[in-house]
Amino acid sequence: MLWSLTPPGVVELLKVFTSGTQNPARIYRVHGRNSPSKPALIWRGRTMTWAELDERIDRFSAGLQRRGIGRKESIVLMLHNRPECVELGGAAARCGAAAVTVSWRSTAKELTYLVNHSGARGIVIEPELLPVLEEASPELSDAVLSNVFVVGSSSVPSSKLKITPLDALLEERPRDLTADGGGDDDAAVVVYTSGTTGKPKGAVRKFPKDTIQAAMRFINETPMRVDDVHLVACPLYHSTAFGFLSLSHLLGATAVLMDEFKAEPFLELVQRYSVTSTAMVPTMLHRVLELPEEVRNRYDTRSLRIVFAGGAPLPARLAIDFMDAFGDVIYEFYGATETGLVTLAKPEDLRAAPGTIGKAIPGNDIRLLDDRKRDVPTGEVGELYVKNKLLVAGYHKDEAATLSSMVDGYFSVGDLARRDRDGRYFIEGRKRDMVISGGVNVYPAEVEGVLEQHPDIGEVAVVGVPDREWGERVRAFVVPRAGATLDEGELKAFARERLAGPKVPRDFVVIDALPRNPTGKVLKRELRERAV
Repeated sequence: MLWSLTPPGVVELLKVFTSGTQNPARIYRVHGRNSPSKPALIWRGRTMTWAELDERIDRFSAGLQRRGIGRKESIVLMLHNRPECVELGGAAARCGAAAVTVSWRSTAKELTYLVNHSGARGIVIEPELLPVLEEASPELSDAVLSNVFVVGSSSVPSSKLKITPLDALLEERPRDLTADGGGDDDAAVVVYTSGTTGKPKGAVRKFPKDTIQAAMRFINETPMRVDDVHLVACPLYHSTAFGFLSLSHLLGATAVLMDEFKAEPFLELVQRYSVTSTAMVPTMLHRVLELPEEVRNRYDTRSLRIVFAGGAPLPARLAIDFMDAFGDVIYEFYGATETGLVTLAKPEDLRAAPGTIGKAIPGNDIRLLDDRKRDVPTGEVGELYVKNKLLVAGYHKDEAATLSSMVDGYFSVGDLARRDRDGRYFIEGRKRDMVISGGVNVYPAEVEGVLEQHPDIGEVAVVGVPDREWGERVRAFVVPRAGATLDEGELKAFARERLAGPKVPRDFVVIDALPRNPTGKVLKRELRERAV
């Protein structure tokens, strides 16, 4: 990165490091001065340079402040992947506000909760989503309803709401591009957790002075480069997409935005733009591999050097199968909205120790603790706690949840893990998903890992269900591979050869597909409810 700096870029970068704070919007200023004509964003065939992006961020920032959305305020973004996600996130940060990203799939009830819980003073939304907002509007504040901005249309659609075209905010004259306004200490991004076990919690991410150093420690563990072309395939309301777009933009790489992931269009974009890196959840990898081989072979994907995989457990066989098809490009990460990136498994790790999430990324201090908050020995399972410089400031309006997740400055999202003698970590499941059958702890991830080796099983999820004799018994929900049939007796025999007695599922339920949230996580709560 340093070798690509020009004198104007050096000046701007020095301002970042001497300011005492590292507002994320400053990086757009650096690249806008350093590489003004270089592509920053590509969307639907249209290219925006770094200079254009920085100026639009400035104009949007001024427009938001004019509408009363400034320091310590927040604005909701309910958008598909599009440039405005980046522009408004940067604009909010530039004026010390918080951008609250929510799913464009949200129902009126979900949107009401997210808007009210975040205390937003405005919302940016696409025209086709206005009916959801209209349904939610009776429960929303006047402050929000007076700042409804619609993107993607020069004319305001017919609506019962008082709405404004988003581009009206660009009419504000840009501020002096050498100044940043003084909102650095307040800038934040609020990302709501996926809510697979209850109502979503708003994780508040601030940007302390060592944010860039922490990010660079991760980048140094990867083959990421300044000249990368990064394809954003995951939704930008999710921390996976947001995080890896931010890392790529920190380097000044070009980002290609995909509206919504579809397997063959993904390959087409890789070929068209010579994409070098992307971030995907395991479901996406699975869908790419499900394409007929003759379809995959239509596209030249040799430019692809890095596929960051995470956001949900990555089955060992899926990782190997994908690398066999596309080369050793999988870099599996473990992290969470609340913790940032914690571990990294490189291709050689995934082949040497299938199922691993890798080793701790420099800057992360990991502890595995038992129920009495004591460190567990190597090889034993404990709850994973981490301390680093990228921990969230806490959960928005939920001090109790923040405190219950902390031990001596270490944060846990409830995952269980073990560490081997080589320092590699392995996730064993969620603490709340652990099954206790006849007094024996059964970790679903272990059982799932064994069943995934069966040649006729495409996907599997294991849960505990009530049992009068054993307290809980193990139940496996299995999805057959295309064209395969599954026999319960044969599956039990397969499991008994590889698992201790209490871990063998008492019953198997064959289903067409596992229930998942939009980011690919299996909704085990739904499976448990189905099992009752």
